[in-house]
Amino acid sequence: MKKLKLIILLLAGISFEVQAQELDVNLQIRPRFEYRNGYKTLLPEGQKGTSQISQRSRLNFNYKQDQFTVKLTLQNTRTWGDVATTATADKNGIAVFEAWAQYDLTEKWSARMGRQVLSYDNQRILGEQDWGQQAQSHDALTVSFHTEKQQLDFGGAYNSDAENTFQTPYTVANYKAMQYAWYHADLDKLGVSFLVLNTGYEYANIDKKLLVDYKQTFGPYLTYKTAKIDTNLWLYGQTGKSTDRQVSAWNAAANFTYNITGSFKAGLGYEFLSGKNTNDGSTVIKSFNPIFGTNHGFNGYMDYFYVGGGHLNNVGLQDAFIKLNYNVNKWQFTLMPHIFLSAADVITPVEKLDSYLGTEIDFAVGFNFKKEITLTGGYSQMFGSRTLELIKAGDAGHTNNWAWLMISVNPRIFTWKK
Repeated sequence: MKKLKLIILLLAGISFEVQAQELDVNLQIRPRFEYRNGYKTLLPEGQKGTSQISQRSRLNFNYKQDQFTVKLTLQNTRTWGDVATTATADKNGIAVFEAWAQYDLTEKWSARMGRQVLSYDNQRILGEQDWGQQAQSHDALTVSFHTEKQQLDFGGAYNSDAENTFQTPYTVANYKAMQYAWYHADLDKLGVSFLVLNTGYEYANIDKKLLVDYKQTFGPYLTYKTAKIDTNLWLYGQTGKSTDRQVSAWNAAANFTYNITGSFKAGLGYEFLSGKNTNDGSTVIKSFNPIFGTNHGFNGYMDYFYVGGGHLNNVGLQDAFIKLNYNVNKWQFTLMPHIFLSAADVITPVEKLDSYLGTEIDFAVGFNFKKEITLTGGYSQMFGSRTLELIKAGDAGHTNNWAWLMISVNPRIFTWKK
């Protein structure tokens, strides 16, 4: 065991100096079974559902020495069976999910550079997307100012697909450049945040000249919490340009939750994401894009809207829902019905369709088996409409449902302090 500890310390590159040092190494193994029978879109006529098991495997190194902090996260994502049992190489290989270094300049100022997660507020605009086995991280430089009640973060990124020697098109499905600022203040029971995000995507114009257009996403996020009440609301606007097209879109939402007992809470909410009428011939982009949001946590667990780029530049969305939570001992239960409507008009050459898209019922359950092991699962069903058939394709008359079961094992395999 002493030899194993020494090897880990050497791999982490730790010097044996007098300064206070900490090292924590932990592991995550997270397989998930899914039955998809109308998941993300209505099941097309004549097609059958399918099942698979995906898995995330992560190794996390966290090291701290005085004002200096480093994190390295290696991960592999796979679908069980995507390579043969005798394969000499993995399909996805090992990826670097996080690799950053942070230096605390003072007690209030710090700077971080490298591959890192950008996650703010309820993750509607900037989030980790942890549901996805690959999750989401950025190559960025961030600076943070923080006191007991306030925090101000600045960040930016500039991307290339290789170490080029002359101007080369950026072909990765990602932004070319990004900057943001986020401010948060705690005012007793009220929390106030404001986000400004500037994203630039490269494209070639008709003369094959490489250009970058910038789109701005901005707005406040507010929370109010007491012993019984938990509420939040937000309002985001989008403007600027994207591939030489003007952008004019917005997103607003309000959620209210009340703790009826220590174990049972009930809430309701509504969200509006602007869209564009199907017969609108203008070039203006009027459909709101959550950009880097953790979209699986919004608008239904079946991921019909915005997850993986779905439903973008479409008729938008209205989502009215009720959320019921019950916790007892090591169990957690959630029931959440959604009613979906389009935010803009759905018009065919012969008629204007009803804005009602469908109703989704989500049920989820969690069990804390022990400190390092959590079991979660759920069942969802979509009752789609004729309008949903038009904008998503597929058969609303078919039974469209989804079920899943996930096990997350998170052991701490090594910890050391000096």
